Amino acid sequence: MPSIRVAAILVSILAAPAASGAAPAAPAKPYQVEWVYRVRYGFQDEWWRIFQKYQIAALDEEQRRGYVQHYEVVRPGLHTSEDARWDYRIVITYNGYDGSTHESEVERALFPDTVTLKREENRRWELTANHWDLPIHAIDPHAPPE
Repeated sequence: MPSIRVAAILVSILAAPAASGAAPAAPAKPYQVEWVYRVRYGFQDEWWRIFQKYQIAALDEEQRRGYVQHYEVVRPGLHTSEDARWDYRIVITYNGYDGSTHESEVERALFPDTVTLKREENRRWELTANHWDLPIHAIDPHAPPE
């Protein structure tokens, strides 16, 4: 009879989590980042071709793998002062902060020729006059001040 007792104990232990009614983990809160680029005058076309080849391809793959929910690329419709000028903004919505940590993994999978990747990405950075990455947070405009 000891084997029946052991079996009963094992069944009760294994069934406990399912019977406890524990809710599944909540999905991660979306995490948004904005990439902003100012490109040297006269080099926007070359910069954009390199950006499409590597960054857009990587974002598409991250989206396919479920790390990115959505991304949007925008350009200004008019010009502004040089100190406020930007050429491209990319707003990326990741599936939580962890979703934003897979860039290197995806790059290695998509671009095994690391020598060419590094050379062309270095060229893109030479053409970049200014850049920043900024986590952004949506706020409720009707909520009281914090």
